[in-house]
Amino acid sequence: MSELTLIDENGKRSDNRGIDDLRQIKITVGVVKNADGSAFIEFGKNKIIVAVYGPREVHPKHMALPDRCVLRCRYHMSPFSTDTRKNPAPSRREVEISKVIRESLEPSLILSDYPRAVIDVFVEVLQADGGSRCAGIAAASVALADAGINMRDLVSACASGRLGDKIVLDINDLEDKEGDADMPVAYLPNTEQITLLQLDGKLSSSQFNECLNKAIDGCKLVYEIQKEALMKKYFGNETEVKEEV
Repeated sequence: MSELTLIDENGKRSDNRGIDDLRQIKITVGVVKNADGSAFIEFGKNKIIVAVYGPREVHPKHMALPDRCVLRCRYHMSPFSTDTRKNPAPSRREVEISKVIRESLEPSLILSDYPRAVIDVFVEVLQADGGSRCAGIAAASVALADAGINMRDLVSACASGRLGDKIVLDINDLEDKEGDADMPVAYLPNTEQITLLQLDGKLSSSQFNECLNKAIDGCKLVYEIQKEALMKKYFGNETEVKEEV
């Protein structure tokens, strides 16, 4: 596929966004009643549900750590989440992304407050459209906050990438497959700490810096949506009243 198809002469991408535009994002908190915390995110055409259980007793017991909590993450794509039916068995990619999500979330959590316990995070992708790991991380962080886990900050995540000579924000599925580079980033906005940085493709040093900065800017936008979703659940219309006053 040519670059002209991904970005037209007016600077519009395949889904009619500009190079600095996020896809539409909607987060709903508390959607799984049996979970300790949960969230549902629509990130473009991605639809992902996250459920958090814990802190609770570790099984098997030999996995318990005396000085901190164990964080376990499971990322799974439903068989109907992609264009072609996916094998329901865990793939190597899902195992890798499960590890990536866990490592992205751990720096935000105060795990030493829950020794000899475990927190389980289940990320279920109902529909995939590129950038599902970033959407999953953002939803998982909101679900952890909903569960009342002690946290330093929310983890926000967004990807940027290169299409030809253009650095663009929030890569979709088509751009992920046909573009030249993809950079998922997870970020703690208050401490300005990067907890995830991956790169698939080639970038010059200047392109790398531009791509990273653009992804961080995207994370900051996602962060505001995460906070708004949590405020809506716990404070309802109170925040609207305060803003009007």
